[in-house]
Amino acid sequence: MKSIDAIAKKALEYKEKGLSEKEIADELHLSTETVVWLLTRGVKGGQPPKDVKIGWRSLGVFGNRIGFVGAAMTDIILEELEKRSLDADAIVGIAINGIPLATVISEELGKELCIYRPSQERHGKGGAFSSNYASVEGKKVVLVDDVVSTGETLKAAVADVHAAGGTPALAVVLVNKTGHDDLDGTPLRALIRARAIA
Repeated sequence: MKSIDAIAKKALEYKEKGLSEKEIADELHLSTETVVWLLTRGVKGGQPPKDVKIGWRSLGVFGNRIGFVGAAMTDIILEELEKRSLDADAIVGIAINGIPLATVISEELGKELCIYRPSQERHGKGGAFSSNYASVEGKKVVLVDDVVSTGETLKAAVADVHAAGGTPALAVVLVNKTGHDDLDGTPLRALIRARAIA
């Protein structure tokens, strides 16, 4: 596992390249709060927030591995939809790391693919759906992302699905670092749950 110094160095490199704290958090699979601490720890000091660093590069470098993980997530989606007597019309991939997983799941299920881009520039107003892919309007959708750290990105996506005239049926992620089983009324399932025990 990388040392905190190595992670802080990587966070600073991303900051110097112009990435926002949220974008750095997405790249490092950490909460934004942890990234802020990493970037300012020499200035503010203090204890780091409780967080778990998720590294899934060994999965992400080969398409077939993403396919295997996507197949497992597809199985969870089918199980959850059946349990709740629900159906879905489309799969929403949340940029950036949810997109490859959502693409595999969309193919496995034969459902339309929608792409959601979170945005901090919209001043807390969520993000936007790409017009190059399917629309969520009038559809029941499954949201797919890699890691839930605070849930803010998925909550914004759920709100934006509603605002665009869609219905979020389910959210599925690779790793859930929260204790949440739903986000704003949308059931949340994960392939892996990570919990801090202290």
